[in-house]
Amino acid sequence: MNGKLFSYNFIDTPIHRLSGLTKLVAFLFLTFAVMFSYDLRVVLLIMIFSIYILRLSKIKFSQIKVMVIYVAVFLLTNVIITFFFSPEEGVKIYGTRHVIFHIIGPYTLTQEQVFYQTTKFFKYASVIPLGITFLLTTNPSEFASALNGVGVHYKAAYAVSLTLRYFPDIQREYRNISLSQQARGLDISRKAKFSQRVKNSLLIIIPLVFSTLDRIELISNAMDLRGFGKHKKRTWFSKKKLSISDFTVIILSALIFAATLSVSAFINHGRFYNPFI
Repeated sequence: MNGKLFSYNFIDTPIHRLSGLTKLVAFLFLTFAVMFSYDLRVVLLIMIFSIYILRLSKIKFSQIKVMVIYVAVFLLTNVIITFFFSPEEGVKIYGTRHVIFHIIGPYTLTQEQVFYQTTKFFKYASVIPLGITFLLTTNPSEFASALNGVGVHYKAAYAVSLTLRYFPDIQREYRNISLSQQARGLDISRKAKFSQRVKNSLLIIIPLVFSTLDRIELISNAMDLRGFGKHKKRTWFSKKKLSISDFTVIILSALIFAATLSVSAFINHGRFYNPFI
């Protein structure tokens, strides 16, 4: 965990200048569009758009390298598990069966299964750039004030803000504990056996959990001392009004979501695009 995960850094880009509320609404619209549709053409278009947004935000690959590796492992694991437990799911969905080759026992690779799992793979992969962009370009305090501005209770908005702030704190604490344990002779490098590395990692995670609990108590006491929750309303230090750019992005995201629904309803006549008929 040498890279910084989930850490917000301000850079003067069009994405950073948008309101946190705008980014949340756009993220939800595009995510719902991808999750609803099983049309590979739509999914790939949204994926290209999300990668463009990621590049526009000037997020360095070194910032997201560890995250990308974890996500890639998750996606590959999901592909294997899906085929292992449901090798005929594509055949059931598309209603045809085009065999590529037989593997063993009940496992036969079909074009339908490959197409289904490819679509599913890109569905998940297309959301990742959007999530990364949202997390790394959103000021937690400004985002909380925006949520409160649209009617979310300020306690809930502040809880969201604390959650977003907490990711880099956990990462920093993990790194400090890890370095301390390694200084005491704990080996979590590749030279140690895998089982030993897992066991040694627990010696880092356990103190991390306890330090997290201590931090929760510390923050709760600090909030109580400052009278948090005493009044029905509160003011925000970093409150931003929605600009023309914000409204443009929200409308564009809504149009993409509506277009996805229209493709499913009027072209595919369902959530799945079937190229086998």
